[in-house]
Amino acid sequence: MRLRILEAAKQEFAAHGLAGARVDRIAAKAGANKRMLYYHVGKKDELYLAVLEGAYEKIRSEERGLDLEHLAPPEAIRRLIEFTWNYFLRNPEFLALLQTENLARAKYLKRSTKVKSLHSPFVEMIRTVVRRGLESGDFKVAVDPVQLYISIAALSFFYLSNSATLSVIFGRDLLSQAAKDERLTHMVALVLAALTGRSAALFDVAKSGRPRAPVHQTV
Repeated sequence: MRLRILEAAKQEFAAHGLAGARVDRIAAKAGANKRMLYYHVGKKDELYLAVLEGAYEKIRSEERGLDLEHLAPPEAIRRLIEFTWNYFLRNPEFLALLQTENLARAKYLKRSTKVKSLHSPFVEMIRTVVRRGLESGDFKVAVDPVQLYISIAALSFFYLSNSATLSVIFGRDLLSQAAKDERLTHMVALVLAALTGRSAALFDVAKSGRPRAPVHQTV
């Protein structure tokens, strides 16, 4: 029942924001009543925070499964970018929740100790990839892992959250499959060029359509 309530609440908050969300609709979608909802999760504010925490837990959990520590550094970064992009595409409600919480200036997220603890191992994972890249000679610059992740997330988030207006402004359907493939290729090339000091033109696209980093060679 708790899982059904949280899933219904996630859809409601994503669609209507915190102010517009209605507990009655959440209870109905979950096949519950308000008394059961309050018993299993709590009142509206508590429910919203539980949804936020669950959203961060989900993405951090999937990121831990990327196995970046066993990949060559450029390939690890490529996989991280590809995952972030595809995760945002698959989970538009996550982007909506982020927008809602940013409008609230992270009022509810500040209450959570759980979300803060989730980020520490993830940041360390990226830090390790960058360090390995420097040691192997694949990467030419040391970067703050937090700044690197923010840049990767921003490249995806801005494009998707503003795709409607950008499509009109530039006269393109930015959510067509071809446009999405082009965007992913561009993001991978841009970030790897910054890390490796190589031209973005060296980062090509495999026949599968997935961006591919050049193999590092030592002489």
